Amino acid sequence: MDKLMARVEECYRLAENRFERPFDRPRVELDLRGQKAGVAYLGRNLLRFNGQMYRDHNADFLLQTVPHEAAHLIAHELFGSRIRPHGPQWQAIMTDLYQLPATRCHDYPVQRRRGTRYLYRCGCPAHIPFTPQRHALVKRGRRYLCRLCGDMLHFTGKQAAQ
Repeated sequence: MDKLMARVEECYRLAENRFERPFDRPRVELDLRGQKAGVAYLGRNLLRFNGQMYRDHNADFLLQTVPHEAAHLIAHELFGSRIRPHGPQWQAIMTDLYQLPATRCHDYPVQRRRGTRYLYRCGCPAHIPFTPQRHALVKRGRRYLCRLCGDMLHFTGKQAAQ
C-alpha cells in the first residue's frame, strides 16, 4: 500500500505543479473486488482500487491504473461535474500531464466467477440468461425487452449453473 500511496501523491504533485493550485488528497482504499481495477468517487474524494489486481499486476497498476483514477478526481475538481468521465478534459490530464495513453479500460485478465443464471424467454427460440442481480431487479418490477424480437422477457422458473 505504501507504493500505491506514493504513486497517488506523485500524481497529485504533478497536477499541483501544472495547474498551480493545491488539491485535497483523496482517501484511498484497496478493497475493490470484481472486474474493475479502480473507481473514483467524485463527490466523496475517494479512490478505491482492486487489491488482487494490484498484487497481480503491480508495475502496470502503479504506472497506468493509479493515474487513471487520480485523473478522474483532478478533472472533476478542475472542470466540475458536467464533464464526461473519459472526455477531453480527463484525456488531456492523462496524455499531457501524466504522459500516458488515455485508455478507458484495463486489460488485466479477470477470472469470471461461476454462478447461477436465471433463464428468461421471449419470442426467440433461445433462453436468455440473467444474472442474480438482474433477476432481482425483475422481481422488484423492472421490465426487459428482447433486443432481437422486441418481446417482453419472462422468467421461465428455471435456473442454470454457469
